[in-house]
Amino acid sequence: MSDQPYDPYIPSSGAGHAQGAPGNQRTAAIQQQIDDTVGIMRENINKVADRGARLDSLQDKTDNLAQSAQGFRRGANRVRKQMWWKDMKMRMCIVIGIIILLVIIIVPVVVT
Repeated sequence: MSDQPYDPYIPSSGAGHAQGAPGNQRTAAIQQQIDDTVGIMRENINKVADRGARLDSLQDKTDNLAQSAQGFRRGANRVRKQMWWKDMKMRMCIVIGIIILLVIIIVPVVVT
C-alpha cells in the first residue's frame, strides 16, 4: 500500500496505467472543462458584484432626483400662486379703472 490516501480523481501510477492512456486524456479534458467553467463562474460573480455596485449608485441618484423633483414641485407651486395673485391684482386694477371711467362718463351726463 502507499502512504497517500485514496483519491479517485488522481490516477494511480500502477503498472496498467500509461501516461497516454485514454482514461487520463478523458480526465484531463474533463478537468479542462471544469477549469473553464470555474473561470466563467468567477467572471460572472465579478460581473454580479459590479452590477450590484452600479445598482447602488443608481439608487442613490434616483433618491437625489426624487428629492430635487419634490423641491421643484414646491417651488413651482409657490410661483404659480404668486402669478395667480399678480393676475388677480391686475384684473382688479382693470375693473376699478373701468368703473372710474364709467363714473367719469356717466356722472356728467346724469347731472345735465
